[in-house]
Amino acid sequence: MNRPETLLRPRVPSPLQEVRDDRFARRGITLLLKRDDLIHPDLPGNKWRKLALNLEAAAGRTVLTFGGAYSNHLRATAAAGRLLGFPTIGVVRGDELAHRPLNPSLARCAADGMRLHFVDRTTYRAKASPEVLEGLLRLYGDVEVVPEGGSNALAAQGCAALGRELRGHTDVAAVACGTGGTLAGLAAGLDEGQRALGVPVLRGGFLGAAVTSLQDEAFGGPAGNWSLDERFTFGGYARTTPELDAFAADFEDRHGLPVERVYVAKLLFALTALAEEGAFAPGTRVSAVITGTPDVRGSQESSVSR
Repeated sequence: MNRPETLLRPRVPSPLQEVRDDRFARRGITLLLKRDDLIHPDLPGNKWRKLALNLEAAAGRTVLTFGGAYSNHLRATAAAGRLLGFPTIGVVRGDELAHRPLNPSLARCAADGMRLHFVDRTTYRAKASPEVLEGLLRLYGDVEVVPEGGSNALAAQGCAALGRELRGHTDVAAVACGTGGTLAGLAAGLDEGQRALGVPVLRGGFLGAAVTSLQDEAFGGPAGNWSLDERFTFGGYARTTPELDAFAADFEDRHGLPVERVYVAKLLFALTALAEEGAFAPGTRVSAVITGTPDVRGSQESSVSR
């Protein structure tokens, strides 16, 4: 198989767009949008960055990966399989789904040729255990296993290009986080004097350790200046509130940008709140990484790739 970037022709570096927002401007802060959502129509945002090196390592072999019923990661992997001509298997959380009509997200995966393997939630929680992985390998044979959300050392290395694209253009690069792969790479790619800010969308306080572990695996140790602000989960993964919904709708009206709700809305809300708190000094350039587009369902409980 040729290198994925040769065949898929991603739009990299992705555009960096300045937006005039008075909530930032009146404090002397420049807000920039790093439009990773425009990288590729089927593999937008961090999907491309996290998958590219994993697909290269697979070298045309079957890729097996994991996700929920509305996982954009599964959809991106299935789309890559269709476009590049390799088999894909999606291990889906929730064995009860096997007996229901496929939702639009899983139907898209199936239409792109992905074989769907449904497991109960207890098994899914143990998906990284040797027992579960060995069972999948016995069933499917020689496959390339990519973790949930695509976050592993190769993903972090792929996301380092995001940081390198922002060198010289920003002071703070902020990204919403699920499994930590994008933040781990983003921080590693930034230049000295720049910093990365992660906004977790899940509760639990586990992300700092996850990012540290990914950087150890990908770069041999700590890489770059990064921090987390865990105040903006809005109740947990895929949860929202009337306040967050109203903020996202207002941002769309102000700037004409469709705001993905699971990740991007929380990121933009966090940056606006931090600006109002005085967390950024006047003259600071803050870049928000737009990692995805609104989900196919058009609902607020979508499962965008983490």
